[in-house]
Amino acid sequence: MLAMPAMLAMLNSAQRAALLEIARASIVARVNGRPYAPPRIPALDRRAGAFVTVHRDGTLRGCIGSFGDAEPLIDVVARCAAAAAVNDPRFPPLEAAAVGQVTLEISVLGPMERVTDPTEIEVGRHGVTVEAGDRHGLLLPQVAAEWGWDREELLAQTCVKAGLARRAWAGTGTGALVVHRFEAEVFGEAG
Repeated sequence: MLAMPAMLAMLNSAQRAALLEIARASIVARVNGRPYAPPRIPALDRRAGAFVTVHRDGTLRGCIGSFGDAEPLIDVVARCAAAAAVNDPRFPPLEAAAVGQVTLEISVLGPMERVTDPTEIEVGRHGVTVEAGDRHGLLLPQVAAEWGWDREELLAQTCVKAGLARRAWAGTGTGALVVHRFEAEVFGEAG
């Protein structure tokens, strides 16, 4: 688990558990063709970006998120959980019978900070976004640590995810490519 930065408003264990329950209920509803409206929990109505990652047998099965803060966290988690289960284009839709075989991880995002010097990115602490024109990519803070990447590989893989050349990140600070870093509060179900 990552150390929590001061800029993130940390969630308590009950709020984390509620978000995980909401994510799972949203997935169950979606794979069974039913609508789902999450309960209103005032503490989780703050606006924040989040990603929901679905794993099956310890392997990525879907990951969808939103890095904006245009909607309440509770709604972001419900929407992204359902989408990660059935709309991630890298995987076939999760079937109802398989819902009990997946584990969920939620990453609640902190504010985006523009990076002008790649050395401002700390592997394991920061996630990264890159943007060049209409191309953009994002990798969560835990991804680089899970794969054993250094800063350059994290930046290269984020560029690849955006459909850019691996070394496009070398243009950081020139205006051709915009890089942001962010921190996240990451928690999940026991696998």
